[in-house]
Parts: sequence; structure tokens; C-alpha cells
Amino acid sequence: MTAEQRVAVVTGSSRGIGRGTAIALGEDGYTVYVTGRTTGDGELTIDTTARLVDEAGGRGIAVRTDHGVDADIAALFERVRAESGVVHLLVNNVYKIPDPPAWGGGFWQHPVSIWDDQVGIGLRAHYVASWHAAPLLLAVGAGAAIINVSSPGGQSYHFSSSYGAGKAGLDRLSADMAVELRPFGIACCSVYPGSVATEFIAEWSAKRGTDLSGAQTTLGVGRTIAALASAPDLMERSGTIQWIEDVAEQLGVVDEHGHALAKYARRIR
Repeated sequence: MTAEQRVAVVTGSSRGIGRGTAIALGEDGYTVYVTGRTTGDGELTIDTTARLVDEAGGRGIAVRTDHGVDADIAALFERVRAESGVVHLLVNNVYKIPDPPAWGGGFWQHPVSIWDDQVGIGLRAHYVASWHAAPLLLAVGAGAAIINVSSPGGQSYHFSSSYGAGKAGLDRLSADMAVELRPFGIACCSVYPGSVATEFIAEWSAKRGTDLSGAQTTLGVGRTIAALASAPDLMERSGTIQWIEDVAEQLGVVDEHGHALAKYARRIR
């Protein structure tokens, strides 16, 4: 099956790693369903991402989806089923940053609602999307994949207790889904990006004078996810945590500047 015939769904792709992944899949000729809540002609919208997928060489389809609403997720995959009939790749990326961000302090100092933000959108929504995608992945069979965008926060303290719980849960979900999908030749992995210069991080860093020159780019991470999805040894990697920097090095991925992806200072403890 050629890349031009492949269909991907990338959740939360109006910006950040989701946008980078959608564009990278466009470079590989995919039809990409781009999801998120923000629409219109602005810079950080699903419509703009879909246009960038087109410009990269693929076909971008923007579908407004609130991943906190199960009915929206169901409608998304019903549309994919009606229009395309299959899904070759689901990239679960959507995530809700609490407002204000819950960085530091004790869990008792944060509103309970951050659990729903970071675990509800960052874990439950991935399960719901995977549940709806499963019949469309099974229609492809061997070679289809789910890639869950996780974080080193699944193994060491980052930001808050609820953040870590969500990422650790996502890693366990990936490992167990991989067991259940393996008989059908379908892979499932978690990926760990390093420090990534997303729009949010760039804005936050600018306010604090933080240097992001050594960070991974969103397109570099996206290209690595796209390469992983097509890797000949993908099934051998299924059920594992894949560090973006390692995969990029193994598969010869470079970012839009022609650079290898930056290494991350791993603090697993």
C-alpha cells in the first residue's frame, strides 16, 4: 500500500507537536484528519494546519473536535469511516494545559480540576479515540499503528502529581493496548519527546529569558513520529516507550534546519 493511500488522525493538531506531526505526515503523502477546538484563518487553528498539510504534499482535513466531549470524538471517527473507511495511523497527542499552568507547589494547592485537564484530556480522551479508531485500524490490519505522545514525566517528577499520573497511565495504556493489538499486526507505542519549542513553551520562555536554541522542533518531532510509523521494525518496538531522540538517530531523521534532534537530559529516578 502506498503512502499516498494512507490515512492518519492526529488529535490536538492546531499547534505544537500535533501540528508538527500532521505536517510531517503530509510530507509523506498521508491524508491527515486534523483535530482540535480552534478554527478559522488564524495562525494556530486546525484549518491552518490542514492547509499546511496540503502544502507539504498531503491532504489535510480539519475536523473541529472537543476531546473532552465523547460525542465529538465519536462524530470524528464516524466521519473518517464515512469518508475514508480505514485509519492507518492514530496519533494521540491532544492535551489540555491547565489555566494557569500547574507547575510546582503541592497537589493540595492546585484545584482538583487540573486532574480532569491533565488526565481527562491527556489520558481518557486517548482511550476514547483509540476505542473508536480500533475498527478502522483493524480494517487495515498489519502495518496500522497507534502512537501515543507521552513524556518523561511518566517516569520522573515533572510539573505536578496529576501530570505524572496521566503520563504514567498513558505509558501503561500503550503497553497493554499493544498486547491486545499484536495478534492483528497492529503496533502501539508511547513516544517521549525531549524539550520541544512549542508555541506555548516559546512564549513562556521568552517571558523568562530562557534559551530554546537547543530544543527539539515540533516538525522534527513530527518527522520522527512519521518515520516510526513506517519503520520496518515497528512491531518489535510495539508496547515500548520510544525516546524521540533515539528514534530520530536510528532512522536518520533531521528537523527542518537539517539538524539532528537535540538530546534530552534524562532524569529518570
